[in-house]
Amino acid sequence: MFCPAFDAGRCASCTLLDSPYDDQLAGKAARAGALLAPFGDVAWEPPAASREAGYRNKAKLVVGGTVDAPTLGILDADHRGVDLQDCLLYEPVLTASFPALAAFVTRAGLVPYAVPERTGELKHLLVTVSPGGELMVRLVLRSTEALARIRKHLPSLRADLPNVAVASVNVLPAHAAVLEGEREIPLTQAEALRMTLNGFDLWLRPQGFFQTNSDIAALLYREAAAWLSDEPVRSLWDLYCGIGGFALHAGAGLGRPGATRTPATRAPKALGVETSSAAVAGARAAAAAAGVDAEFVSGDATAFALGSPSAALPDVVVVNPPRRGIGATLAGWLESSGVSRVLYSSCNVESLAADLARMPSLRPVRGRVLDMFPQTPHDEVLVELRRSA
Repeated sequence: MFCPAFDAGRCASCTLLDSPYDDQLAGKAARAGALLAPFGDVAWEPPAASREAGYRNKAKLVVGGTVDAPTLGILDADHRGVDLQDCLLYEPVLTASFPALAAFVTRAGLVPYAVPERTGELKHLLVTVSPGGELMVRLVLRSTEALARIRKHLPSLRADLPNVAVASVNVLPAHAAVLEGEREIPLTQAEALRMTLNGFDLWLRPQGFFQTNSDIAALLYREAAAWLSDEPVRSLWDLYCGIGGFALHAGAGLGRPGATRTPATRAPKALGVETSSAAVAGARAAAAAAGVDAEFVSGDATAFALGSPSAALPDVVVVNPPRRGIGATLAGWLESSGVSRVLYSSCNVESLAADLARMPSLRPVRGRVLDMFPQTPHDEVLVELRRSA
């Protein structure tokens, strides 16, 4: 795939850009198969392809340049702004919003933060598009100095971008290589973006997590629910649940198209655990709207598991951890818990393999690579683990 930013040397993030997409997909499947081969005889389903471009639903844009000529993109080796408004990975609705956002930076007098000098105010623009085409726009600022100007000019931004449903300011005072701070200031009445997948209205709030690729996320949730529907499941835990995608799909009993659900295979009672209270609030709202028997609590997944009595253990545990994996403590708990089935959704097959080595009694029996991140070495791997005799 030809990319003008890559060709001009402005960005080198897409390290697989020169490889035909079929080769990328085959390579990811082969790598996952090789890394997981020592742990069991995995029945691999065909890898799931994505759109090669235009798939990213979130833009994490470093703001550089000047007030009159801001850059939206990344930083170069000297920590100066590189404009990547022409990046081909973003969904078209996102790309179409960038000129209006750059104009808003100028109109509101938002001075881009200069990393070498540690001066300026606006550090990042974080923009998410929903499957329905609505936008969440978050401005990450060093302080609240520009807040009044932002509020003053916000109507003009919404006039330019009528699809802005949620807007907020995030305050990040520290000079640190992080994306956002803890404090969030709403600018709009709506504080959550509706992310409709497979008929479910999931509610994404600022600082909440959502999969990068909406199409592949929808497939991932369908696949997990279909695997779970193969046999009766009475109860399920969704650890690292985010805004509740796995728990809601499983709790609604969404199986394979045309499948008949009987009382013996009724949808399980689902419980989701997530550190973000904002994500938990969104998951609860989604469950109530969908009529799904699911409960969500705010807390650390490992601490929750370790603190639960053995009598409360579910039939199935779903884990969808960050790139570092679930780690030794939670893996050790799963190994000794007696839970018979685990669905592990991983965005890092290396940490998945490390976790599997810590759970020798839970063997991977089924897997699928879902290409969440075309043109990069990254992907999502869903595996089902079964307790060996």
